[in-house]
Amino acid sequence: MSNKTQEIGDIHFPFPFTPYSIQKDFMAELYRVLEAGKIGIFESPTGTGKSLSVICGALSWLRDFEQKKHQEEARLLKAGTIPLSDGKEQPPPLSASCKRTPDTLSPAGEPDWVTQFVQKKEERDLVDRLKEEQVRRKKREERLQQMHHNAQLKYAAKRVRQEEEEMERLLRLSREMLAAGTGAKPLEQLASGEEELVLAEYESDEEKGAPSGVDEDEDDPEEEHVTKIYYCSRTHSQLAQFVHEVQRSPFGKDTRLVSLGSRQNLCVNEDVKTLGSVQLINDRCMEMQRSKHENRAEEEKPKRRRQEHQAACPFYNYEQLQLLRDQVLVGVKDIEQLVALGKEARACPYYGSRFAIPAAQLVVLPYQMLLHAATRQAAGIRLQGQVVVIDEAHNLIDTITGIHSVEVSGSQLCQAHSQLLQYMERYGKRLKAKNLMYIKQILYLLEKFVTVLGGNVKQNPNTQSLSQTGTELKTINDFLFQTQIDNINLFKVRHYCEKSMISRKLFGFTERYGIVLAPSREQPNLAGFQHFLQSLQPTVTKTPVTPVEDGEARVPRPASPLMHIESFLAALTTANQDGRVILSRQGSLSQSSLKFLLLNPAVHFAQVVKECRAVVIAGGTMQPSRLWSSPSVPPLLAKAPCLLRPAVPGPWANTEPCCCLQVSDFREQLLACAGVEAERVVEFSCGHVIPPDNILPLIICSGPSSQQLEFTYQKRELPQMMDETGRILCNLCTVVPGGVVCFFPSYEYQRQVYAHWDKSGLLARLAVRKKIFQEPKRANQVEQVLMEYSRCIKCCGQAGGTVTGALLLSVVGGKMSEGINFSDDLGRCVVMVGMPYPNIKSPELQEKMAYLDQTLPRVPGQPPPGKALVENLCMKAVNQSIGRAIRHQKDFASIVLLDQRYARPPILEKLPAWIRDRVEVRATFGPAFATMRKFHREKSVPS
Repeated sequence: MSNKTQEIGDIHFPFPFTPYSIQKDFMAELYRVLEAGKIGIFESPTGTGKSLSVICGALSWLRDFEQKKHQEEARLLKAGTIPLSDGKEQPPPLSASCKRTPDTLSPAGEPDWVTQFVQKKEERDLVDRLKEEQVRRKKREERLQQMHHNAQLKYAAKRVRQEEEEMERLLRLSREMLAAGTGAKPLEQLASGEEELVLAEYESDEEKGAPSGVDEDEDDPEEEHVTKIYYCSRTHSQLAQFVHEVQRSPFGKDTRLVSLGSRQNLCVNEDVKTLGSVQLINDRCMEMQRSKHENRAEEEKPKRRRQEHQAACPFYNYEQLQLLRDQVLVGVKDIEQLVALGKEARACPYYGSRFAIPAAQLVVLPYQMLLHAATRQAAGIRLQGQVVVIDEAHNLIDTITGIHSVEVSGSQLCQAHSQLLQYMERYGKRLKAKNLMYIKQILYLLEKFVTVLGGNVKQNPNTQSLSQTGTELKTINDFLFQTQIDNINLFKVRHYCEKSMISRKLFGFTERYGIVLAPSREQPNLAGFQHFLQSLQPTVTKTPVTPVEDGEARVPRPASPLMHIESFLAALTTANQDGRVILSRQGSLSQSSLKFLLLNPAVHFAQVVKECRAVVIAGGTMQPSRLWSSPSVPPLLAKAPCLLRPAVPGPWANTEPCCCLQVSDFREQLLACAGVEAERVVEFSCGHVIPPDNILPLIICSGPSSQQLEFTYQKRELPQMMDETGRILCNLCTVVPGGVVCFFPSYEYQRQVYAHWDKSGLLARLAVRKKIFQEPKRANQVEQVLMEYSRCIKCCGQAGGTVTGALLLSVVGGKMSEGINFSDDLGRCVVMVGMPYPNIKSPELQEKMAYLDQTLPRVPGQPPPGKALVENLCMKAVNQSIGRAIRHQKDFASIVLLDQRYARPPILEKLPAWIRDRVEVRATFGPAFATMRKFHREKSVPS
């Protein structure tokens, strides 16, 4: 693959091959957005090379930005210092306008000499900062250059690891010798003062080194964060694909890229990884970090009995982490390569990658890490003046809402109350007054939460039947008043939970003593809670009453419920108008729950757009659209430019110009609500690269027996509807080669249809032409099903015979509808059965609709914002599913929409432009089948 530099205007864009014209337009517009510090909303259909366009466009801008910055620094340094005859330096001479008498007043009223002094000091400070930055940059570049070329440095970590292993072996032998010498005899009682003669456990200065920077070399201060690009996407597999694209791009060798992930993805300590739970892995990691400092504090009190602490993590070593940081920056690596590198260097990839953030040019991370402020802060991510690219952004609003919505069950509330009460009973006399006060406040909150659900915190939630059932929705303030907790400062409680780490202490307490605490002379008040606490987790066997010894295997337990409840408490500090609380009362208290629903995602997105230099929101399928005509558009959006796509005429459109991207959701629910000026928002959309005759979108309104196709909730379960669907698929499978992917609205409906076909014999008829596969509900089975599906299609294509491929029955919104590519023979036809509308009776959806109706303006001639939300959710899911088939320029496929409602103009407008412009509506099945047969016959002939 030869690299070809494209010149667009005065900008040079390195590219691995000659780009499509739409890729050139994409890169040029992206460059302009980043240069001007705008917020860009980019739509580029899957298969148009969006990832490469983002990489080459953004990194070209970063290359030019760094070059301009260095040139400006050099100019300022040259102007800021003039050599004197004695070799010293002095500031540049004042201009003629500044040469005034000392008594001259400046325009601000200050004497001129004061103004000159301040100005000179600012100039000197600026020059000093620039010099420091240059020194740091030069050191980093030299260090990375040595790491890249010098094999001795590259494998220094391996030598250090071998030395440590040898030291551990010698220490183990020494302990064995001591143990053999003492035998079973008890240690002799030391005489008074003799303790001072015994050597304390030795810990070298290197072992005491911590990544906090306290023991670092003074010549290696904390690095400044260089200007960088944060690229985020939804899943680790999508991020890995992006990293591989960077590796193959012209920027692959010279870009300092860092891949970030959670501890669960990056931890290389097997003892910690086996805990399973994300929360438990996080807590154990933090506990092991603190252990060194705690052990050191214990050594300062030799006369007290030392407590046993969790061993410090052997992968958490400052020197090793510094080496790993440099290795991460030398070459582009994905998560798997980073983990392998960490294992080899015996250094933690989780912390090593974070050490590399300041010097990185491109940081790749999942959505949650960027969009959640606390996670962002913990990871060391600084957005001030940086660039953020959010890819696969069609789910951005849902993601922000999901991250900041939280649900707690009655069982969790009771369990947390019981555990915290026992903790207070045991350690109450050792706690300070303020600790006791906050613990009692938390207990009060938990009790009131259970009471508002209709339960009693002192009884078993599994056996408590509620007299009142159903769902109730409250504003935040109404919920606080109803639960009688409006007099408690939740901000202070939240702050206390964060600083005191009470949930972690509580987890350690329950982990140490198991589920049941035995009565003893020291804890007489705990006996009454034993059976109750045991009943909360009936599936767990009784545990020993004594603490778990260090040498014993620890059984992983779920994280403390208080950790989850803390998130709910934090959510209750949201502004009243931005969220709701849903009280769901089911048959028993344990099944009932309290759920916080975020209505305004802009409150959490506002900080991102405020701090960043530029934000790019990109996606392959950004439809459905709402058409804003200029007379009725909200004021903030009135001047927004619509680039490279004209208004689409239709029944919703006005004769005047309008914006026709799905970006209305981003504009209204995210950007406008976050206070973003309309002038800062730029939109870009492009068509598909495939030729028009390589795609056949069909809307079929009736089946072979003239049954009208309208899969409403009331009609879709009728036997004649399920039979007609089967007959249509039987006909399609006779003319479509390779793979057919059929999407159903839900898992339950797919199960019903499959069972009906099996009973009626339609399944056997389908199996004559295609081998049938079903999408599994379990995520860990998806890969196996896809491999078998792919293998079947490949074998059928080579062997011939009556079976011409495979039929995959999938679910909209399931594992197969996003992130899976059915290119070439894997997806020659995609069938959509019905319209996957969300459950309109859902209280969450109803409240969201009401919120939008209240906060967004009603546009004349268009449905209310709440109803538009329901249609958008449906069509967004449809577009995401049907876009799985066309993946590159030479690919071809047919798309079949089975429901006459798709032919309605308002629904048609919500299809992607590259599909909408080519769609054919067929009222009867005969002409549709003839069109399908002709299309696949022509496309299947080798050219």
